[in-house]
Amino acid sequence: MTTIKSTDESFDKLVKENKILITDFWASWCGPCVQIAPILEEISNEMSDQLSIAKHNIDEEPNTPTKYGVRGIPTMILMKDGNHVSTKVGAVPKSEIVSWIKENI
Repeated sequence: MTTIKSTDESFDKLVKENKILITDFWASWCGPCVQIAPILEEISNEMSDQLSIAKHNIDEEPNTPTKYGVRGIPTMILMKDGNHVSTKVGAVPKSEIVSWIKENI
């Protein structure tokens, strides 16, 4: 499983289709966003039986990040059963992202 591309149009559908969805709000000019991208890809592959990870470019698709109050990037939002459960902001080590996921699922 690789990460899914999220758009303003597809976001609600992705939330409904995936029991657990983590959306990474990012931009191509954001160094920390680029830094955590391969980490999220690894987690997506390692935990594909438990969750899905979507990438949402805030420059190309600005409405959803605004709706969820994304102020800084990278911001990861964890949705479970269609509900916003938790938010993590900033580039952090893989172990911290995995711990955050496990605490919230």
